[in-house]
Amino acid sequence: MKTINNGFLIFILCFFSMFTIVAQEWQHDFETAKKVASEENKPIILVFQGSDWCAPCVLLDKEVFQTETFSLYAKDHFVMIEADFPKKPENALSEALKKHNYELLNTYNTRGIFPFVVVLDSEGKVLGETGYFNATPSEYILHLESFKG
Repeated sequence: MKTINNGFLIFILCFFSMFTIVAQEWQHDFETAKKVASEENKPIILVFQGSDWCAPCVLLDKEVFQTETFSLYAKDHFVMIEADFPKKPENALSEALKKHNYELLNTYNTRGIFPFVVVLDSEGKVLGETGYFNATPSEYILHLESFKG
C-alpha cells in the first residue's frame, strides 16, 4: 500500500477548506436570522426560491449567490436566509421547514413571486424587494445595499 505524501494531503485539505471559507452561511430559521442580524448589525436577505423548478431562481443562485464575489461580501455584510419551495419528491423539505417557509411566504411574498428577494432589518421590517435581473454579483450587491438607505 502506498503512503500519502504529507504535502499532497495538506494541499487537498487547504483546497477543500477554501470552499467552506468562501461560502456564506444560509439560515433556514427566521428567528435565528433576526437574532444574528441584530447581534451583528446586518440586514437580512430573505430569498424565496423554487430550487428545482424555477429557472430564474437557479440563474440567480448560480450567477450571483454562489459566486465568490457575492459569498465573500455576504459573509460580512448580510444575514442570508432561504425559503425554498422544491416540487420534486426527492428534494422535499421536512414538514416543520415547509410550514416555516409558508409562514414567511404569507408574510413577505403574498403574490407568490419566484425568485423574490426581500431585504429586511433585524426586526423583520421590509427595506426593499427585488428579484432576478441580469447583473454581475457586484452590481447585485450594490442593488441590495441601496435598500439600506
